[in-house]
Amino acid sequence: MAILDSINIGQPRTIPTKSAKTAKTGIYKEPVPSATLTTQGIEGDAVMDRRHHGGVDQAVYVYFSDDYVWWSQELGETVAPGTFGENLTLSSVEGRSVAVGDRFTIGPVVIEVTSHRTPCNVFALRMGDPKFVRRFHRAGRPGAYCRVITPGLIEAGKPVTCQLYAGERITVSELMSTLDGARDVDPAFLRRALTAPVHYKMRADFEDRLARLF
Repeated sequence: MAILDSINIGQPRTIPTKSAKTAKTGIYKEPVPSATLTTQGIEGDAVMDRRHHGGVDQAVYVYFSDDYVWWSQELGETVAPGTFGENLTLSSVEGRSVAVGDRFTIGPVVIEVTSHRTPCNVFALRMGDPKFVRRFHRAGRPGAYCRVITPGLIEAGKPVTCQLYAGERITVSELMSTLDGARDVDPAFLRRALTAPVHYKMRADFEDRLARLF
């Protein structure tokens, strides 16, 4: 059975940038015993860049304990829950197989996968490795952004029920490998993806790409 291993919340924190200036980020997450999920995300969690983070279809970022086991072996050190900036860490779920439309039920709360995570330079700064964005992409273990279908209170350590999407399965790993850094995407893939409940920005982008083909 899947378990909610950790709930992770970030407070605003200063991080140095490449330009020798500093910026505020909420990527540094610390575990808490419980939290309230709303349609906009976790109450009390800092989201500093609203242009690229947060919003109804990116309200919660989920990462998976099996992927952390892989990263711990890859990096040669234990990687603790929350290190990658996720809000929820789930165990006993094969992260790379998670697909758009899959749902996770935690107590009264239901969340639904909408897209993969595209790593950014802040993530690389957090990891102390300027090449980590490329490394993360090559690993094909992006975690999943989710919308909150049913808000409510969640508690760490509680069981998680997984409901697989019954339609076309577009996994988060497939999204990452197909989209990130690609100029041209196979129209057949775009049409497949549009049958699933993808992130609304992704939907608009795919529809625009297909429209420009005619």
